[in-house]
Amino acid sequence: MAVTVNRLLRLVPAVGLMLAGCATTTPPAQDPVLLRLTDMEARLIRMERVIENQSLIELATQVDQLQAQTQELLGQIETLRFESENAGNRQRQLYLDVDQRLQSMEQNQTRLAELPPVAVFDPADATAAQAQDRPVVSGSDQDNYQAAFDLLKNGQYMQSAEAFRQFLVVFPSSPLADNAQYWLAETYYVQRQFTTALPAFELVVNSYPNSIKLPDALLKIGFCNYELKQWPAARAALERVVREFPDTTAARLATQRLERMAQDQV
Repeated sequence: MAVTVNRLLRLVPAVGLMLAGCATTTPPAQDPVLLRLTDMEARLIRMERVIENQSLIELATQVDQLQAQTQELLGQIETLRFESENAGNRQRQLYLDVDQRLQSMEQNQTRLAELPPVAVFDPADATAAQAQDRPVVSGSDQDNYQAAFDLLKNGQYMQSAEAFRQFLVVFPSSPLADNAQYWLAETYYVQRQFTTALPAFELVVNSYPNSIKLPDALLKIGFCNYELKQWPAARAALERVVREFPDTTAARLATQRLERMAQDQV
């Protein structure tokens, strides 16, 4: 028994040397654990690089998109600035143009207001002696009427008034006499000679009661009285237009002026 134990004790160091020899005979490069770890580490490194590359690509793409959007916005801002500047220039030019036109109109009205009143022509006042001295005109009543009316359309009011007065002397019985009297009154009205225009329009109403110009003449009678601040007479003439000639342009204009009068007198 003692011999057996001794033998075992002598074998222990030998087994230890054998195990140590086995352990040292496998090099680290061939160790499966180390190889596995090395492979996993390499794979992780590759994955990190892929992820980093993808992130950089996405960031670069986003940066490019943002730069493109910025350039587009800058272009829109420049366009808006250009349009705004042009709009401002157009508005200033329009304002200057309107201001100049208003000044010109005011100056013209001032000069017209300073003109002496023109005597109203009444065909009924023509005497036999005046009839003998009638001016000599060429053409028909239609030709002379049209010539006088063309002068009125061209803004030659004084010449037009003289032509219509001459027409009424030469052609007192013409079917166009009522129209000629109305437009004669209109030449005074457009020159703001309301005290002269008023009796001229009244002559249309009194001398030509069946004239197609009757509603227009009544309307202008109301307008003249309005400008002269003769409110009752203005209201009476305008209300007559609305009452006797409804559904006409003259009635619509008369209604508007009546409403304006009501506002003015509040």
